[in-house]
Amino acid sequence: MSRRFKKSSSQKVKRSVNIVLLTIYLLLVCFLLFLIFKYNILAFRYLNLVVTALVLLVALVGLLLIIYKKAEKFTIFLLVFSILVSSVSLFAVQQFVGLTNRLNATSNYSEYSISVAVLADSEIENVTQLTSVTAPTGTDNENIQKLLADIKSSQNTDLTVDQSSSYLAAYKSLIAGETKAIVLNSVFENIIESEYPDYASKIKKIYTKGFTKKVEAPKTSKNQSFNIYVSGIDTYGPISSVSRSDVNILMTVNRDTKKILLTTTPRDAYVPIADGGNNQKDKLTHAGIYGVDSSIHTLENLYGVDINYYVRLNFTSFLKMIDLLGGVDVHNDQEFSTLHGKFHFPVGNVHLDSEQALGFVRERYSLADGDRDRGRNQQKVIVAIIKKLTSTEVLKNYSSILQGLQDSLQTNMPIETMIDLVNTQLESGGKYKVNSQDLKGTGRMDLPSYAMPDSNLYVMEVDDSSLAVVKAAIQDVMEGR
Repeated sequence: MSRRFKKSSSQKVKRSVNIVLLTIYLLLVCFLLFLIFKYNILAFRYLNLVVTALVLLVALVGLLLIIYKKAEKFTIFLLVFSILVSSVSLFAVQQFVGLTNRLNATSNYSEYSISVAVLADSEIENVTQLTSVTAPTGTDNENIQKLLADIKSSQNTDLTVDQSSSYLAAYKSLIAGETKAIVLNSVFENIIESEYPDYASKIKKIYTKGFTKKVEAPKTSKNQSFNIYVSGIDTYGPISSVSRSDVNILMTVNRDTKKILLTTTPRDAYVPIADGGNNQKDKLTHAGIYGVDSSIHTLENLYGVDINYYVRLNFTSFLKMIDLLGGVDVHNDQEFSTLHGKFHFPVGNVHLDSEQALGFVRERYSLADGDRDRGRNQQKVIVAIIKKLTSTEVLKNYSSILQGLQDSLQTNMPIETMIDLVNTQLESGGKYKVNSQDLKGTGRMDLPSYAMPDSNLYVMEVDDSSLAVVKAAIQDVMEGR
């Protein structure tokens, strides 16, 4: 009697344990399946449906074994093992979703700061000691007025403005002793640095206010073809910082024909700059100082297309990208040595690690065709990266690649679109055919710059026939011709 009681009691305990384990398992798989179907994860070759069938089969088997009081120990083992597998899978999916969302986290805004600066050896330490500042209200009035309003509100100081033609002109007047203080927008600082490399040591900022600027939402594409703007900014640090764009590549993708066209627009291309540039002609690289929207709208106007998404990376992320991919291989057309890193590249196929690749894409002074050859080298490295990224081996490690890039890459491409692209590639297989082209023109030194009106800058006047050829090639890829 006692033995029967003990056996019955033991069976009840095992049954209760199995019910608890089954409940935990069901909660885990419900959340896991919710994420899988919400984001279309594993939505290729019916793999998501296969996973669903397997987890439901395990749940059904566990339920039947509990109901019919069969194989209690096996049921415990089955459910514990299934809980472990589900937990690991759920953790991996959550990590992937979280990492991808972090790439989007700063995509709807950009950051910059505006300061009041004086000479480094000035006795002025506070804006309350000033009555006026010098600033280019003709080109950046909105930001300057926001700073002055903040100073009036927080410091109870009402400053008047002495007009200058540009931030560079304001800086020149400061170091010449013609003014005591200037307004300095952080996005224009690298323009000043290009002419005065030691400018930062000559000044001190006595008041700084940070601002954010909203970035336009992506134009989601429901077609098999779409355009991505790839922007390489010329600064280290936070990817959300506003900066000039030295790399400007329009990536046109057609998933039906598996064609990708990379169109490079030289940084010095003399084009109407949208938004903050007031559609005045300037070097394309200066569009970046008005935010990524300005660069996008400028290229949309130039080529007559919609740009659906953007990917923005800085030189820090460029280094990480190459390292994560184990280096890239490119064909070099001309022998040259680089200023950055002092590397020497012979003619032929070369393997590039991260530092070599950075030197390869930055160099322009030792190349026969200068900035245009640099643009072609940038295309070569981008093509090599795309080939690596679209390989099945790399796609399987997609999460680790995103994790390595999360702090230095910014994109407004939604997670659903990213996963859909990965699913499509894993489903269909095959390699994309990648072609390149670049906009051509003639170098000039006599054309005015909207951002730097006091400087004689090198610009590339766009060749109309080249522009027509480039636009036609983009349309051909988009329309599947």
